Amino acid sequence: MDTISRTAGLALLLSTAALTPSVSAFAQEASQDPNIIVEGEALPEMAEMVKGPEIKGIITARKGDKMKVTAVDGTSSVIFLNDATTVKASTGLFGSKKLGMTNLLNGLPVTVKTMQSGTTLLASQITFKNGDFKTANMIRNGTAQGFAEQTAATEGLRSRMGDIDNYNVKATTNVYFDTGKTALSPQARAELCQAAATAEGMDNALLLVVGYTDSVGPEEYNQTLSEKRAASVINYLQQQCRWKPYRVLTPTGMAESDPAADNYTEEGKAQNRRVAVNVLVSKAIDGF
Repeated sequence: MDTISRTAGLALLLSTAALTPSVSAFAQEASQDPNIIVEGEALPEMAEMVKGPEIKGIITARKGDKMKVTAVDGTSSVIFLNDATTVKASTGLFGSKKLGMTNLLNGLPVTVKTMQSGTTLLASQITFKNGDFKTANMIRNGTAQGFAEQTAATEGLRSRMGDIDNYNVKATTNVYFDTGKTALSPQARAELCQAAATAEGMDNALLLVVGYTDSVGPEEYNQTLSEKRAASVINYLQQQCRWKPYRVLTPTGMAESDPAADNYTEEGKAQNRRVAVNVLVSKAIDGF
């Protein structure tokens, strides 16, 4: 990992992050956020449906009888729920218990078995780890016990992030992507978990994740692509590297801004198709 030197650029990003809900706040407030839209076709008759794909990801929205699940590669699926849908939590080796729909919290990593008719998906079974549910519930409730390992509650965290001068950027890990893609390479996956492990060794470390693109393609497309790349990294950090959601600032997409290299060569473009994972530590506790 290379220590970051672009303090001015990060100051702008952190100012933006201060105006945007953190991941933990999103988990608490998603049901009230007017920007969260869960759309889908009307649910067909069960007799018309066949076995569908198994979907793994994080619940990113809930509305009525539908939920949205976002996978590691940044793609999202809208999935119907009905009375036949079973919800189970793994309680240990070979153990599980049945739960209700109210346990399907935003921010919860799940595995969903589906039935399908055309593009419409219905969840036949939803499973998740009991430990993941405790974390998601902790974030949702915002209890003092749940946030004991933080230096302050989430709202306090957001207000503090407005000023980069209060934080030291300890390290940055850049992971790279193929043209137009959001999928993580095996090397990127290994580097992300290594970055998470390093940050875990720092008291009260936070992660700021920023996605970028090269200059190929229209601006609107690149903005969306950079956001999806950042989301892909966030999902992997949480699902596979076990980094807690409330210690991640809302991912930011910067499209082709702030290039790491010129966009006139293939080598330069390859360096710009990246996501930067920045490790931040409060100056007040850094060095203790």
